[in-house]
Amino acid sequence: MRIKEHPILNFDHTVKIQFSYNGKAMVGYKGDTIAAALFDNGVRHFSDSVVHKRPRGLYCAIGNCGSCYMNVNGEENVKTCLTLLEEGMKVSSAISEVNDD
Repeated sequence: MRIKEHPILNFDHTVKIQFSYNGKAMVGYKGDTIAAALFDNGVRHFSDSVVHKRPRGLYCAIGNCGSCYMNVNGEENVKTCLTLLEEGMKVSSAISEVNDD
């Protein structure tokens, strides 16, 4: 689900950006954060809780909770909810088993 109209923000969904997530090719749009693009591509499992290893999804989307930490272009612990998507990014989760079907 995407916000198509907003009273303050302007969305430009005409410029597509190619990136990969756990080796799978995905598409986002100029101005998307990595987390927004992943969510739009159906990814709901962003991380696991430290103690109980339960799945965590996109939660606050403002950089406060840490549920969206992933590896981006080899850099660990990147807050994907604050990082803008760039062409060719390689995003990977720290989740041992990924099941986003």
